[in-house]
Amino acid sequence: MPNLIQSFIKHESSGGILLIFATLLAMLMANSFLDQYYQAVLYLPVEVRVGDLQLAKPLLLWINDGLMAVFFFLVGLEVKREVLTGQLSKPEQIVLPGLAAFGGMVVPAVIYLFFTYGDSTAMRGWAIPTATDIAFALGILSLLGLRVPVSLKLFLMTLAIIDDLGAILIIALFYTAELSLESLVIASIAVATLIALNRFGVMRLAAYILVGIVLWVSVLKSGVHATLAGVVLAFAIPLENRDQPEFSPLKTLERALHPWVVFMILPLFAYANAGVSLGGVSTEDMAEPVPLGIMLGLFFGKQWGVFLFSAAAILLGWCSKPEGSTWLSLYAVSVLTGIGFTMSLFIDTLAFDEGVSLFNSADKLAVLTGSFVSAIFGYLLLLIVTKPQNGHKITD
Repeated sequence: MPNLIQSFIKHESSGGILLIFATLLAMLMANSFLDQYYQAVLYLPVEVRVGDLQLAKPLLLWINDGLMAVFFFLVGLEVKREVLTGQLSKPEQIVLPGLAAFGGMVVPAVIYLFFTYGDSTAMRGWAIPTATDIAFALGILSLLGLRVPVSLKLFLMTLAIIDDLGAILIIALFYTAELSLESLVIASIAVATLIALNRFGVMRLAAYILVGIVLWVSVLKSGVHATLAGVVLAFAIPLENRDQPEFSPLKTLERALHPWVVFMILPLFAYANAGVSLGGVSTEDMAEPVPLGIMLGLFFGKQWGVFLFSAAAILLGWCSKPEGSTWLSLYAVSVLTGIGFTMSLFIDTLAFDEGVSLFNSADKLAVLTGSFVSAIFGYLLLLIVTKPQNGHKITD
């Protein structure tokens, strides 16, 4: 377990730094003479046809619907492992990050709805400021090295995993289009097949992946967002192998996918979705209810929700502060949860017509602004309130 956690943090931290470069590159291209080439590549038609089955989408949507399904597949694998054997398997370890994650979703949503109440279109974006980008947040923590206690890193990591689980539920419940009964029937058969494979102890990953592809296509055609197929597939992957205890199908897939997701899929998603043209966004645009709700929800809502719910749980005696942390360091980490970035951008594409901005790109710029301010303020605050630590090691 220690090596797995260390590897997770190492990958996420360096991946967060790569996200920064991908975002800066996208912004540079979108605000220069290269913009026409940037847009041309993103909207390049890509078609896959097998008999009468046709999938035709611009490259941008293949990234958002296809590659992000792989990301949620990895999230599902991590959640299942954590629930069965990790941080989420022990009730006493779930209380603090669980309540913090809940507060970090409720308070930003309330702030957003305060600004947008009465506008049914704008209100669809209520979930945008509720997300946390774990790669980016841990990337900021990595810049501080041993100054930050490992317990706080584990707190943030567990909180973000629960946050991702909340995002999965939100997408399933609130961002589903008109449903196709025929496609849902095919998806149901695929899910039943996955359950059967698991119950009968099938350990060949190829069998699960083949059924998973059928599931993804049918969910994509059904009106339910295709990324949820990745989560369902992940929950069907066996954790333990009775015949070969040393081989875990779930952990094998998780280790294999993690570098691809962190170093390719998430940076590619950021590059494809963060290219906002600043020339088309005015100060008045940023003062509209939707951008204001997103920025204030991310910066104030996330930190207030996470810290206040955490403080309440600690003061009521339900749990204790992370080992080696102070109230100020816990608050500083709470600020970092306002880095919504890729997850917030992803929900933005679901809320507002699959990436077609209704707000002159001010909504996306608001996500970047709220995330950037949270990252800078959280980093500087941690730099002030923490001191270099020696000898801290991750323990099981």
